[in-house]
Amino acid sequence: MSFLQLHGLTKKFADTTAVDNLSLDVAKGEFVSLLGPSGCGKTTTLQMIAGFVDVTAGSIILDGKDITFAKPNERGLGIVFQTYALFPHMTVEKNVAFGLEMRKLSGSDIAKRVKDALAMAQLEKFAQRYPRELSGGQRQRVALARALVIQPPVLLLDEPLSNLDANLREEMQFELRRIQQQAGTTTIMVTHDQAEALSVSDRVVVMREGKVIQIDEPYVMYENPATPFISRFVGKTNTFAVTLTTTEQGRQFDLDGHRITLTNESAIAPNTGTCEALMSVRPEKIEIGRQGQGRFAGSIKNSFFLGNLWMYEVQTAFGLLIVSVINNHQQVYKIGENVSLDWHENALKVLAAEPAGDL
Repeated sequence: MSFLQLHGLTKKFADTTAVDNLSLDVAKGEFVSLLGPSGCGKTTTLQMIAGFVDVTAGSIILDGKDITFAKPNERGLGIVFQTYALFPHMTVEKNVAFGLEMRKLSGSDIAKRVKDALAMAQLEKFAQRYPRELSGGQRQRVALARALVIQPPVLLLDEPLSNLDANLREEMQFELRRIQQQAGTTTIMVTHDQAEALSVSDRVVVMREGKVIQIDEPYVMYENPATPFISRFVGKTNTFAVTLTTTEQGRQFDLDGHRITLTNESAIAPNTGTCEALMSVRPEKIEIGRQGQGRFAGSIKNSFFLGNLWMYEVQTAFGLLIVSVINNHQQVYKIGENVSLDWHENALKVLAAEPAGDL
């Protein structure tokens, strides 16, 4: 049974529709990320759940209770802002205790719950420090502990990792997920970082121009993007146009002199006749080798060393492809070198059409 339900949630600012008829059911304890580019409506959605922005249409149901028009302080939700919003004049312990004191809990209850929250966030030895004496990751954990100590029914995270440097941000993704799982709190996170959303979420909601485009588990969304936009936004991909023909052997197309038969049953395309289609293949699904070893010929146009992998731009008869190769002391290809490319047919996906100009 759904714990948090958004039904037809809509927000209009004058003539602009920021969120357009959004519906989402979230299970108790689930971690859901709202993912999309700037201006897609994800933050406005979070603010409507929090009660900071009025709802134009639709409803918000929390544990069977309609909270659409409830005041923010009546909803009892935990919120972590992008800037953490810690009180600089209070110690870590006092920051975490603040929400409990506002709820007028007894001193012994406050002490126990603060101690437990600090332990969960691994902050016990920093209890008497001030925010200025902490690292960015430590401050983020204080904000999480302060939000969770009140035992909220839902935790709302607004770009919680955006102020951290790249290395710490990656580390804190896993720390965030650990803390959320330990607390068991239903969580909604807003982010524009696809790697962040994929790594910590049970499900990802991709938004664009106020609308929900796809809702899926991270792996399913990555492997089966519903549209070209999602295939590009959630990870990197290569796309090329083909003419699909249905035969007794299945759906086929010609590519660089080779006849390719699709094996992906979930491919989105008509089952009969001939049609134009857009194919997608992820960079890590492409195998690169010496000239003549694969079906498709190419030439290295550029290379980028990223530490754990190489990224190559390879010119082919059907366009420029990006290929990623794990750095495990294999062959390193030079700019201008002729190579061959190949992939397993199930790596190919047929993407649903989008309006002209969006491809």
